[in-house]
Formats: sequence, structure tokens, C-alpha cells
Amino acid sequence: MKSKKLTLSILIVVMLIGLTYFFLPIHKVFTFTDYRSDHPKTFYVKLEDEMEFQIRYVHSIFLTDVIENYEITNDNAIRLLSMRYEDVGIGLPGFAGEGETIEFKDGKYTLTYKENIIDSFVLFVGDVDADLALIYKGKEIDLKAYLTRGKSYAFKVKRQSMYQKMRGVSMNGEK
Repeated sequence: MKSKKLTLSILIVVMLIGLTYFFLPIHKVFTFTDYRSDHPKTFYVKLEDEMEFQIRYVHSIFLTDVIENYEITNDNAIRLLSMRYEDVGIGLPGFAGEGETIEFKDGKYTLTYKENIIDSFVLFVGDVDADLALIYKGKEIDLKAYLTRGKSYAFKVKRQSMYQKMRGVSMNGEK
């Protein structure tokens, strides 16, 4: 009888640990969530030890690459580090504002931010045949292969549970 109670107790503890792991938000991810939807779908990229990432897109007017460099802070906020581009105008400044510096070298502008920290931002996926990618750990993820053109997505760094990850769509090949 004691053996059955011990086995049952061990089974209950194992199940509680498993359920805790399943519902506890311990997995750090980049999330892209439908911005204007009654039933938002979340896409995610699992984060590892690297805290810097880039978003690369082709400017719709100039048709040149723009690379935005970011860093994840300790409290999962997003710090905009710099933006690199070839042409100025229409969203690409030719001057530095307060708390910014700009440099022109080798035909490219680099706008560097002193302290620009945000919790999240909205990413619009244009309905044009131009690149849009997330670069993390040297790997480029084609966002247009996952996200719907013409829709907006809230981009955020956060922790998710295994349950939340299962309900979302992985963008880095994990199941």
C-alpha cells in the first residue's frame, strides 16, 4: 500500500512539474502578432544567447537596402542602435536629430542613436516584391515567407510558455 502511495505521489509531482513547464513563460522569443485582428495569430523566433539583431528591407522608393540594428535589453525592451542606408529622403534622414549622430562613409549613411529604447514597434509588411528579413545569429529569415503582405504586426521580445509557442507559428524551423 505504501508503495502505491509513493508511486502516486511521485506521479503527481512529475505531472505538476510538467504542467508548470508547459504553462510557465520561460522561452524568450521575438514575436510578430497580428496588429489589427479579432483572432490574432502569433509568429515567433526563438531567442538564444545573442542579444543583437537586424531588420533588413528594401526601400520601396529607392530600391536599396536599409539595415536597422537593434539590441535586446535585460528587461526585454528593444534598443535601436543604428540604421544604415544609401539614399536620403522619405523616411531616411540626411541629418542627425537630438541624441543621434550621422556618418557618411563608402556611399552609405549610418544614423546612430544614443539612447532610443522602446517596448515594441509595429511592422507593416508591404504588398510589394521587395525583401523584408530578420537577421539573427547570422541567419536571415524571410519575413514575407511567413507574414501576410498588406498586414501590420506588433513586434516584441517576450517570454512565452510551451503552450503559447504551440499555438503560434515558429519561423526558425522548430516544431
